[in-house]
Amino acid sequence: MNTLKISTSAHYSGYLLLGLLVLLWPMLQHLIMGNDPMIGYIDPNICLLILLGFICFLIVTGLCWWLLQKFWMCLGLPGLGDMVLQFKKMESWKQLGFYWLSFGLLLWAAVGCLSAIC
Repeated sequence: MNTLKISTSAHYSGYLLLGLLVLLWPMLQHLIMGNDPMIGYIDPNICLLILLGFICFLIVTGLCWWLLQKFWMCLGLPGLGDMVLQFKKMESWKQLGFYWLSFGLLLWAAVGCLSAIC
């Protein structure tokens, strides 16, 4: 049974960046709000809202990667390295067809997201 091969050497740079940003959030908020107690919350804190959006993006990306790994192992698919080697062994016209299929699915997903918003 082939499972997803996860390297034993974990890369903690993403977690370290997320932790740093979460710690940076209250410090920057206190620094910006500390100058004038009568200042509004939204206008001077646009940079903090961008930071909050980046923190949420990192959390969602990490969660999606974790779920992908769990589903990959449950389905018993071959390792990602094996799939890449098999893709490189394919003929060029099949690779091109796969690229076009991937682009079409991505475009279809984008149209679906836009239609869900409207």
